[in-house]
Amino acid sequence: MIFVAILMLAAGFFALVKGADVFVDGAAALAGRFGIPQLVIGLTIVAMGTSLPEAAVSITAGMKGNAGITVGNIVGSNILNILIILGVTALISNVAIQRSTFRYEIPYMLFITAVLLVMGATGNEITFVEGVILWVLFIVYLVYLYFLSKKGEQGEEQDQQIKQYKLWKCLVFIVLGGVLVVGGSNFVVNGATTIARACGMSERFIGLTIVAFGTSLPELVTSVSAARKGNAGIAIGNIVGSNIFNILFVIGTVALICPVPFENRFAIDTVVAIACGVLLWGGTIRHKELRKPCGIVMLAGYVMYFIYLAVV
Repeated sequence: MIFVAILMLAAGFFALVKGADVFVDGAAALAGRFGIPQLVIGLTIVAMGTSLPEAAVSITAGMKGNAGITVGNIVGSNILNILIILGVTALISNVAIQRSTFRYEIPYMLFITAVLLVMGATGNEITFVEGVILWVLFIVYLVYLYFLSKKGEQGEEQDQQIKQYKLWKCLVFIVLGGVLVVGGSNFVVNGATTIARACGMSERFIGLTIVAFGTSLPELVTSVSAARKGNAGIAIGNIVGSNIFNILFVIGTVALICPVPFENRFAIDTVVAIACGVLLWGGTIRHKELRKPCGIVMLAGYVMYFIYLAVV
């Protein structure tokens, strides 16, 4: 049973990553064929592409009542994005940080994470009204990105080359990508839940570790690949943006569908997520880039956090 569940989990992760990639290519090409500016495509379809696995898994888990995976996936992904992905990237190459990311986007990420903590701690669930609030904050962020990009401050982060396909191919990619993402999310949720129950592990632990790692694969591949090609400067902006999307878009959307229970222990995990943001901010404040020593601290921090999860 566990072996089958592990196969389901692996197949689900593969389907999520490939499905998100294919869906984004098809949707971006279709939008381009209808004359939608590449700037708008980059800020919406492409930018949300790396958060698509988190969205699919969280919405699926929420509808199935597996709240431990829903919230754990998002909070765990945000922690892993900073400590593991940026930590590994910093070991490969110094990671420059853009002025706008340092001044506005990291503080905004810290703010919305604190908002999530307050929402969850006060009522032990994220309600429909709070989902609306998260979506309002999400729209505010999109508007900010739009005006920032119009000023030309996003640089290479928004310099996205949209692939061109024939109309029928765009539709096939969208449908195929959607099927892979939906099917993969079901496999991940079912596999992770089965493993958790069979091994006596909590859904919170599974969501914060295994599922979080699997759904963060697109960010990991993108950031490490960029660092190896000498383009590590885009990594921090992409990770911070993904973390913002995860909280506002994913949790906000799930809360509009059904209330999202927030376990008391998630408060600690959310505080850890805030601490990760503060570490990133403090680690780049002096040199305006993320360097190897800070990357080592980040990786060590994740090891300590993982031990805490395994023990508690």
